[in-house]
Amino acid sequence: MSLFNPSRDQVRQFFFNTWANFHQQKPLSDLEKIALEVIQMHPEYHAILSHPAQYSQQEYFPEMGETNPFLHMSLHLSVIEQIGINQPVGIASIYARLKTKHQDAHRAQHDILDCLAETIWQAQRQQRALDAEHYLSLLNNKLL
Repeated sequence: MSLFNPSRDQVRQFFFNTWANFHQQKPLSDLEKIALEVIQMHPEYHAILSHPAQYSQQEYFPEMGETNPFLHMSLHLSVIEQIGINQPVGIASIYARLKTKHQDAHRAQHDILDCLAETIWQAQRQQRALDAEHYLSLLNNKLL
Protein backbone atom coordinates (compact mmCIF):
# COMPACT_ATOMS: atom_id res chain seq x y z
CA MET A 1 0.00 0.00 0.00
CA SER A 2 1.30 3.43 -0.88
CA LEU A 3 1.59 5.31 2.39
CA PHE A 4 0.95 8.73 0.89
CA ASN A 5 -1.60 8.02 -1.82
CA PRO A 6 -3.38 4.72 -1.18
CA SER A 7 -6.18 3.64 -3.49
CA ARG A 8 -9.75 3.34 -2.25
CA ASP A 9 -9.37 -0.45 -2.18
CA GLN A 10 -6.10 -0.27 -0.23
CA VAL A 11 -7.66 1.99 2.41
CA ARG A 12 -10.64 -0.30 2.79
CA GLN A 13 -8.43 -3.39 2.97
CA PHE A 14 -6.31 -1.72 5.66
CA PHE A 15 -9.38 -1.22 7.88
CA PHE A 16 -10.73 -4.73 7.15
CA ASN A 17 -7.32 -6.25 7.98
CA THR A 18 -6.92 -4.21 11.15
CA TRP A 19 -10.33 -5.35 12.42
CA ALA A 20 -9.64 -9.00 11.47
CA ASN A 21 -6.17 -8.95 13.05
CA PHE A 22 -7.62 -7.50 16.23
CA HIS A 23 -10.22 -10.28 16.44
CA GLN A 24 -7.60 -12.92 15.66
CA GLN A 25 -5.38 -11.41 18.37
CA LYS A 26 -2.56 -10.89 15.90
CA PRO A 27 0.05 -8.20 16.57
CA LEU A 28 -0.87 -4.79 15.20
CA SER A 29 1.44 -2.19 13.68
CA ASP A 30 1.52 1.25 15.28
CA LEU A 31 -0.78 2.60 12.56
CA GLU A 32 -3.16 -0.33 13.01
CA LYS A 33 -3.29 0.39 16.75
CA ILE A 34 -4.39 3.96 16.02
CA ALA A 35 -6.88 2.72 13.42
CA LEU A 36 -8.27 0.26 15.98
CA GLU A 37 -8.89 3.12 18.41
CA VAL A 38 -10.83 4.91 15.68
CA ILE A 39 -12.75 1.74 14.81
CA GLN A 40 -13.64 1.22 18.46
CA MET A 41 -15.02 4.78 18.62
CA HIS A 42 -17.43 3.77 15.86
CA PRO A 43 -19.35 0.61 16.78
CA GLU A 44 -21.78 1.42 13.97
CA TYR A 45 -19.03 0.35 11.53
CA HIS A 46 -18.16 -2.97 13.18
CA ALA A 47 -20.64 -5.02 11.12
CA ILE A 48 -19.27 -3.49 7.91
CA LEU A 49 -15.69 -4.27 8.90
CA SER A 50 -16.68 -7.83 9.78
CA HIS A 51 -17.96 -8.47 6.23
CA PRO A 52 -15.29 -7.38 3.75
CA ALA A 53 -16.70 -9.43 0.86
CA GLN A 54 -20.00 -7.62 1.18
CA TYR A 55 -18.68 -4.09 1.75
CA SER A 56 -15.33 -3.83 -0.06
CA GLN A 57 -16.96 -2.38 -3.19
CA GLN A 58 -19.91 -0.64 -1.50
CA GLU A 59 -20.64 2.82 -2.87
CA TYR A 60 -21.72 5.62 -0.51
CA PHE A 61 -23.66 8.68 -1.65
CA PRO A 62 -23.38 11.75 0.60
CA GLU A 63 -26.08 13.50 -1.43
CA MET A 64 -28.41 10.75 -0.20
CA GLY A 65 -27.34 11.22 3.41
CA GLU A 66 -24.90 8.31 3.43
CA THR A 67 -21.60 8.47 5.30
CA ASN A 68 -18.66 6.61 3.84
CA PRO A 69 -17.26 4.82 6.91
CA PHE A 70 -13.84 4.34 5.33
CA LEU A 71 -13.51 8.02 4.47
CA HIS A 72 -14.74 8.96 7.92
CA MET A 73 -12.21 6.72 9.68
CA SER A 74 -9.44 7.92 7.34
CA LEU A 75 -10.22 11.52 8.25
CA HIS A 76 -9.96 10.55 11.93
CA LEU A 77 -6.49 9.12 11.23
CA SER A 78 -5.49 12.34 9.48
CA VAL A 79 -6.72 14.44 12.39
CA ILE A 80 -4.91 12.26 14.93
CA GLU A 81 -1.69 12.57 12.90
CA GLN A 82 -2.07 16.35 12.63
CA ILE A 83 -2.57 16.64 16.37
CA GLY A 84 0.40 14.35 17.05
CA ILE A 85 2.80 16.49 15.00
CA ASN A 86 1.00 19.80 15.67
CA GLN A 87 0.55 20.58 11.99
CA PRO A 88 -0.78 23.00 11.18
CA VAL A 89 0.93 24.70 14.11
CA GLY A 90 -1.61 25.27 16.86
CA ILE A 91 -3.90 22.32 16.15
CA ALA A 92 -2.70 20.40 19.22
CA SER A 93 -3.69 23.23 21.58
CA ILE A 94 -6.99 23.73 19.75
CA TYR A 95 -7.70 20.01 20.19
CA ALA A 96 -6.89 20.22 23.91
CA ARG A 97 -9.30 23.13 24.28
CA LEU A 98 -12.01 21.32 22.29
CA LYS A 99 -11.61 18.25 24.52
CA THR A 100 -12.13 20.51 27.54
CA LYS A 101 -15.12 22.19 25.89
CA HIS A 102 -16.83 18.89 25.02
CA GLN A 103 -15.40 16.75 27.83
CA ASP A 104 -15.04 14.12 25.10
CA ALA A 105 -12.08 13.38 22.80
CA HIS A 106 -14.27 11.86 20.10
CA ARG A 107 -16.51 14.93 19.83
CA ALA A 108 -13.43 17.15 19.77
CA GLN A 109 -11.98 15.10 16.92
CA HIS A 110 -15.28 15.40 15.05
CA ASP A 111 -15.12 19.19 15.32
CA ILE A 112 -11.66 19.09 13.74
CA LEU A 113 -12.74 16.49 11.20
CA ASP A 114 -15.59 18.74 10.05
CA CYS A 115 -13.15 21.61 9.52
CA LEU A 116 -10.71 19.37 7.67
CA ALA A 117 -13.45 18.05 5.38
CA GLU A 118 -14.60 21.61 4.64
CA THR A 119 -11.02 22.70 3.90
CA ILE A 120 -10.45 19.74 1.56
CA TRP A 121 -13.75 20.40 -0.20
CA GLN A 122 -12.85 24.08 -0.70
CA ALA A 123 -9.39 23.19 -2.05
CA GLN A 124 -10.86 20.69 -4.50
CA ARG A 125 -13.57 23.10 -5.60
CA GLN A 126 -11.07 25.91 -6.16
CA GLN A 127 -8.40 23.54 -7.55
CA ARG A 128 -5.87 24.88 -5.05
CA ALA A 129 -3.69 23.54 -2.28
CA LEU A 130 -5.15 23.25 1.21
CA ASP A 131 -5.41 26.63 2.91
CA ALA A 132 -3.92 26.14 6.38
CA GLU A 133 -4.95 29.61 7.52
CA HIS A 134 -8.56 28.98 6.55
CA TYR A 135 -8.43 25.59 8.29
CA LEU A 136 -7.13 27.18 11.50
CA SER A 137 -9.79 29.88 11.25
CA LEU A 138 -12.50 27.23 11.02
CA LEU A 139 -10.95 25.39 13.96
CA ASN A 140 -10.83 28.53 16.09
CA ASN A 141 -14.51 29.16 15.33
CA LYS A 142 -15.28 25.77 16.90
CA LEU A 143 -13.91 27.13 20.19
CA LEU A 144 -16.53 29.87 20.34
